[in-house]
Amino acid sequence: MTSAPRAERPLAFFAFVMNTASHMVHGTWRRADGGQRDFEEIGLWISLAQRLERGGFDALFFADVSGLYGDFRGSWSHHVRTGMQFPTHDPLVTLSALAVSTETLGLALTAGPIQEQPFGFARRMSTLDHISRGRVAWNIVTGGRTNDARNYGLDEPLPHDERYDWADEYLDVLYKLWEGSWEDDALVKDRLSGVYADPEKVHKIHHRSNRYRVEGPHLVSPSPQRTPVLFQAGGSPRGREFAARHAEAQFIAAPRPESARALVTETRALVEAGGRAGSDLLFFQGLSFVVGSTEDEARRKRDELEAEIDLETTIAHVGSALGIDLVGYGLDARLVDVLPDRVNGTRSALTWVREAIGAADPTVADLARLVTGQSRVVGTPEQIADRLAEWRAAGIDGINVINETLPGSYTDFIEHVMPVLRERGLARSEPAAGTLRHRLFGHDRLDDRHPAARHRVSGTPRPGPDSPAPVANGAPSR
Repeated sequence: MTSAPRAERPLAFFAFVMNTASHMVHGTWRRADGGQRDFEEIGLWISLAQRLERGGFDALFFADVSGLYGDFRGSWSHHVRTGMQFPTHDPLVTLSALAVSTETLGLALTAGPIQEQPFGFARRMSTLDHISRGRVAWNIVTGGRTNDARNYGLDEPLPHDERYDWADEYLDVLYKLWEGSWEDDALVKDRLSGVYADPEKVHKIHHRSNRYRVEGPHLVSPSPQRTPVLFQAGGSPRGREFAARHAEAQFIAAPRPESARALVTETRALVEAGGRAGSDLLFFQGLSFVVGSTEDEARRKRDELEAEIDLETTIAHVGSALGIDLVGYGLDARLVDVLPDRVNGTRSALTWVREAIGAADPTVADLARLVTGQSRVVGTPEQIADRLAEWRAAGIDGINVINETLPGSYTDFIEHVMPVLRERGLARSEPAAGTLRHRLFGHDRLDDRHPAARHRVSGTPRPGPDSPAPVANGAPSR
């Protein structure tokens, strides 16, 4: 069956959340309907996941951090006082509860090489893929915050591009475990013969590289997807190169559809240059929504929201993410002076702000205003559908829906916007079952063009248990 042209396919919808009280739109946990105030209550997440599943969302995606953001006014106390992504709980543990409370909703989490050795991470992700029957995705991050590094034994973050080199190596280990340790028919479970798994078809990986020595085999039998669906969000040249090689989907924050079109075209060219098909990489645009039955109602709700946003915490968040205490420069400071080339964080911020506001010389205040409102779509359900049609026409495959309140932001979208989207073919008319990868691509396993596929071992002779361990990818780590 021939698939529909990309511009005619329904968009996929992910709910973008974090296991914390103040994620992206700061200060809204103080609202009476700000259920994220009690984010530690698992009932909030179970109820939300079930609501999203019934409402036609494809996945619940958890952002995450591994430490505090950088100082604001010389201290990290502001983050604690305002709840700015602190405290934050482990999304993988939370997703285990959601996996048994839902049936079709995809479950995505954020993690990076700094947080865990690849053997342990591979085992936990495969277990979650089993529990969810193949609904797991992983957003691969490299992390550049100082506190993250110091929480995991480093004095300072590694340089930007070196972190991606580390991630390449980390994934090489994971691919060997997920794709290369078990042949497809290795799990026998034969009561008559007493053979549970065929040892000739389960293989140690004998990985040796600069950072890792992993013998294997993978302790978990093959899960429905084996490798989870792979997401990535880096916008730097090295980040896009990494996405072109490894990712199946990339989160972006383009200021307008025209910008997204250029980014999608350029990145898909990188994908094709690496031997994959351009359609192997999907693009998810981050957007928030204020929905009204009329334009006037939508604008009123927007104004009420903007009056409640904690702008100071927004500035603290943005500056900390970039490794700069923005308040020290003042709101009128020029970004060209604030974001020098030496910043070991997000490198595309200056270009993004210039493009978004059409100013050659944007300021810190411009950046703060953009963060709070640039990704927001305000209007009636029909007007929102018009806008999403423009994003789809620009090459966007899905929307990462940002919330202001839980569960209200998603309730409004499901009840008022989703019906219009279905009528226009912008959202699926019927729920999709099966694995998350099947929902997004039509198949359960990574395709043969992906670099992980070269590690598959079905029908391929492998070293036996007594064979010498080969050295791969450089000298053993010490």
